[in-house]
Amino acid sequence: MERIIFLIDMQSFYASVEKLYYSHLQHKPTAVAGDPSIRSGVILAACPVAKREGVKTAETLSQAQQKCPALVVIPPRMELYLKISVQIAAALEAYTDKIEPYSVDELFADMTHTYRHTASTPEQAALFINRHLLRAFGVYPRIGIGPTKVLAKMACDHFAKKSEEGIFTLSQDQLASTLWPLPVNHLFGVGRRMEKHLRQMGIRKAGHLAAYPVEELRHRFGLNGELLWQTAHGIDPSPVSPGTHTHRKAVGHHMTLPRDYSSWDDIRVVLRELSEEVGRRARVEGFSGWTVTVGAEGRDNERPFHFHRQAAQAAPINDGKALYKAAASLFLKHWNFYPVRGLSLSLQQLESDQSVQLDLFSEKEYREDLNRTIDTLKERYGPAAVLQASSLLPGGQALTRAEKIGGHYK
Repeated sequence: MERIIFLIDMQSFYASVEKLYYSHLQHKPTAVAGDPSIRSGVILAACPVAKREGVKTAETLSQAQQKCPALVVIPPRMELYLKISVQIAAALEAYTDKIEPYSVDELFADMTHTYRHTASTPEQAALFINRHLLRAFGVYPRIGIGPTKVLAKMACDHFAKKSEEGIFTLSQDQLASTLWPLPVNHLFGVGRRMEKHLRQMGIRKAGHLAAYPVEELRHRFGLNGELLWQTAHGIDPSPVSPGTHTHRKAVGHHMTLPRDYSSWDDIRVVLRELSEEVGRRARVEGFSGWTVTVGAEGRDNERPFHFHRQAAQAAPINDGKALYKAAASLFLKHWNFYPVRGLSLSLQQLESDQSVQLDLFSEKEYREDLNRTIDTLKERYGPAAVLQASSLLPGGQALTRAEKIGGHYK
C-alpha cells in the first residue's frame, strides 16, 4: 500500500500567534523580529499583509522597514510559540498516532491508515484538519501530501503555499509535470553551494538532476549525490517516527555573537559557556560522548569563512571543564585569527553515562559531585544561578542568554 504522508506547515506561525494576542493588528502589516540593536535584528516571521508589501523572512529589519514603513514589529516570545506548537501536535493525535515534529511550525503526519476516519480522500481530510486548526488555534495551516516525507515537504513548500486552499498532493506520476520543471535549488537538500556545483555541471532544473546518471553523482558527491538523485525521484523510505527526536545522536549548542569577536580572550569566554551548557544538557539526558566538535563562522573583508573540526576523546565525557579543554585546543589549532560571528560546540557518539571507566589519577568523582550540585541549583533557580566568573567579563553571554529560548527572549 502506498503511504499517505502529510507535511503540515503553520503559515507565518510566530506572526499569526501574535495577532491572536493583539487583535487590533489583524489587518496591519506585522512581523516578528529580533532586537535591531544587536545582530539578531532579522525578520523571523511576517504576516501575509506584510508579505504583500514585499517583507521577507530572514531579511534584516531595516530592509523590511524600507519596503513597508508602516510595519509593526513585535519581539519574539519563543516560550509561547513552543507551547502552542506542542498543543497543535497533541491536537493532531486525534487523526493519527504517527506525528513527527519537523520544526516549531512544521509536523509530519502519517495518514495512511487513518485518513478514512475523517474523509473519503486525503485532500478532504487535509481540508478538515486545516479548518480544525484554524478554529482551535487561529493559525492557518498549509498541507503538502505525498507518498514519502520528502515529496510531502516539497508539495507544501512549492505548491500548497501557493494554492487557494493551502493543500497540494505531489505523487510519483506527477513529478515530470510539476517538480522537474522547477529550478534545481527547489529540491530539498540543495543549498547555495550545491546549486553552484550542479549548475557548473549543466544541471539547472530538478529534471536535469533526475535524468543525470546516479553513478556519476555518487562518484562526485558521494552518498549525498545519490541522496539528491533519490530526492528528485521522490524516493524516501524514512518513516514518520514520533520518537525521532528522543533518540539523540548529538548534544550541541550554537551561539550567534552580538558583535565580531577578534580576541582569544573574548572567544574563550563563550567557548567555556558553550562547554558548560552542552555538558549540562548531556548530563540531564543521561549521556556522555566520545567526540567533541567545534565550529566557527565569520567574515574577512566580506568573504565568509567557517570551519567545523572534531576530535575523539580518550574516554566519554560530559563535564564542562573537559569539554572546554578539548574545544579550546581544537579552536586554536584551526582558527585563522579572523573575527568570529558565531560559535558552535557539540558532543557526539553518545552513550549512557551509567557506563564508567575507572581512573585512579583523575578528579572525575569530585567533578561529578560538583556537576550534580550545579545542575540541581540551575534546575531549581534558573540557568544564571551558577556561572563561571569569566561570564562576567565583557565577552560573556551567559547572563543575557539565560533570559532567552533559542537565542530569543521568552
